[in-house]
Formats: sequence, structure tokens, C-alpha cells
Amino acid sequence: MASDHERAPVLVLGLGNLLLQDDAVGLSLCERLRAAHGVDARVEFVDGGTQGLALLGRLDDRRAVLLLDAVVRGDAPGTVHRLDDALAAAPPGSAGATGGAHQQNAGDLLLTARLLGCVPPRVAVVGIEPALLRTSIGLSDAVAAALPMAVATAHTVLRELLAAEEAPCTS
Repeated sequence: MASDHERAPVLVLGLGNLLLQDDAVGLSLCERLRAAHGVDARVEFVDGGTQGLALLGRLDDRRAVLLLDAVVRGDAPGTVHRLDDALAAAPPGSAGATGGAHQQNAGDLLLTARLLGCVPPRVAVVGIEPALLRTSIGLSDAVAAALPMAVATAHTVLRELLAAEEAPCTS
């Protein structure tokens, strides 16, 4: 694990609200990916919950970030999404615009980080299309069934981010 002065170059950040059913999927993904990946000093796993813009400081001094969240794109519930150009793909304010308790989403966090000049060089999002975003605890059947595929996708992305860290600089 990295010391207080030296951060892991890769941040895996789970986002979501445990009290809004499928909105909690990012937290479940983060927990399962941490277990699948194991201990690695190059990676910090963070349960960001609903901290929103308070997470900006977590992006400082990172080479890459993998955001795990519910991703609403209008596809069938349970669809696994991988967004490699997360800044371009995430609409600003989509969570806050719907009046949900999760007032900032990954898009808001990334757009604010870009404004402040602290976006890591590589950013990816892996998430699952939610079925239900209402006050309740526990994932819907469609989202729960998609968890293994989403964890596998997130693990692939994490390995790619780590491999990019090890590649020699060619510029």
C-alpha cells in the first residue's frame, strides 16, 4: 500500500447510494473488483458513496482512474457499459438533474476536475444500466445478474490501466 505521501497511481472509485437500489451498483462493483484483483500497491480502491465533488482530492497525483457507477444510457436494464472516453461520454449533471439523492455523478466529478486541471491522463468508467432507482436496499434482479460480467469488464480495464503504467514512455 502506498504511504501517505505517495499515492497509488491508479484509483478505482466506486460511486453510488446504498439506499437507492441499483444506484448502489458502483459500490458492489468496487468491493467485488477489490476481492478479484487482490492487494496491489499500484491501486487504491475507494468507496466514494455519494460524496460527489468532495472526491476531487482523490484524483490528485493519479495516472489513471476507473470509476464504477450506475450508467444510465437508455439501454436495457443490466447492460454492462464500458466508457473509455469517460469525459466525452458522461453528461454533466445527469444525476442532480433528476433530483436524486446522489447529487453528483461521475460526469459531474470529471467535468469539475477538468475545469480545475486535475483530471488524470487516463479515465475509464464501467457500470451497469440500472432497472430501479428508488428508495430501497438491494440490487434489482437484472443488475445483480450483470455483476459478474461487469466485474470481469472492470478487471480487464484495470489490467489495461496498469499495463499502460508499466509501458515505457515513447515521447
